[in-house]
Amino acid sequence: MRQIPPAGINLFQLIYILIRDYQKRSGLEPLNLSLGNPDGVPPAAIRALKAKFAQDPGYDFHTYAEDKNLNRFAESMVALHGGIDVEKHPDLRALPIAGIKTAGALIPLACGLHLPDKARRASFRVASNLPAYDVIGTWSASYLGAHRTVWPLATADNMRLNVARLKAALKKDGVDRADLVFVIRPGNPAAVGASKADWMALIEFCIEKKMRLVNDGAYAGLAAAGTHVTLASVAKDYRELEWLELYSLSKSYNDPGARLGALVGSKDFVEDFALVKGNTDSGPVPGVMAAYGEFLANASSARAALDEIRGLYERRLAYLIPALKAAGLKPACATEAGFFTLWHVPASAFGGELPLEGRAEAFNRAVITETGIVGVHFSSTDERGNPEPLIRYAVCADVLDKKFQERLEAGLARIKPVY
Repeated sequence: MRQIPPAGINLFQLIYILIRDYQKRSGLEPLNLSLGNPDGVPPAAIRALKAKFAQDPGYDFHTYAEDKNLNRFAESMVALHGGIDVEKHPDLRALPIAGIKTAGALIPLACGLHLPDKARRASFRVASNLPAYDVIGTWSASYLGAHRTVWPLATADNMRLNVARLKAALKKDGVDRADLVFVIRPGNPAAVGASKADWMALIEFCIEKKMRLVNDGAYAGLAAAGTHVTLASVAKDYRELEWLELYSLSKSYNDPGARLGALVGSKDFVEDFALVKGNTDSGPVPGVMAAYGEFLANASSARAALDEIRGLYERRLAYLIPALKAAGLKPACATEAGFFTLWHVPASAFGGELPLEGRAEAFNRAVITETGIVGVHFSSTDERGNPEPLIRYAVCADVLDKKFQERLEAGLARIKPVY
């Protein structure tokens, strides 16, 4: 007998079902703009280094990595993505992690949610954004039983971090603080970065209320020049702040299969995390870590490879965004990093009105059925708290291919959105 009751289908599982239905019905491959994973592979230099360390008989490359930091991987990763030299800050520490999703699930425990203090368990609160790829919400509230305050991102703010909305959300929930504030910058599905002013306002509030602050920076390496400031580059100057920022190779180097990243933050917070991690996983694959440690040690080459990957996405976005605008879709926010674009869902499409309830999903289903263009639908709220349906279209497909463009443009011309 199952011990976990089914709670509805996962959003991305639903997308896969809709894709299969379209393929079966039409006999065509979909125009898949839903995929949020890189469609490329790591550069040749990285693949060669992986092969080198896979063949190396050195014991450290094949045993448990635990908390090892082979070839100074963590410091190089933080320097490239966070823009700081950890070794110049004795109150900070960096640590390799086996992917952000896994690490993120452990962070509420690293903040003491599991401790035997019943009052603390009963009151522990996490504040995090919606709309978002909501791993932290699932883990903190659904799996670990913490209270969760939704800090809404609003299209009226260009989906930026607005501390006034966080304070209002906490007040609405009858509290003035959370134990943990968790954000994703640049975001998913809203590919918007953060400014120094954004971080300073949030940091000062976290210090005032003694809240720990964490940023999932998976897309930091793909941010366009001048659009994003890392948390690490600002937080390093606030000794009173307890914070973490996490980075990943999945997006930066087309390598989600590596399951490898790094985090940096205030020393006590990192050591709390390391304690929980030590009872949860045995570290990343050591040979892969060693390969990336060697690759990242040459900072100029590592930056050039990252720039090339980011440049590809920027060229794809430069085609897709104008094409969607020309079809009459209205952007919900700017695209400043990575490969996501976010759009308002219209009130009607294909000459018919869309239902008010579940409008985002209804629009996505209709577009897939009629054109084969696949997105991911999200629900949000506007600045007045009213439902705001959104649709995400990504460029993890070769949208620069002429045949793809012909089908896409023909399909977009049929949508005829009305707002």
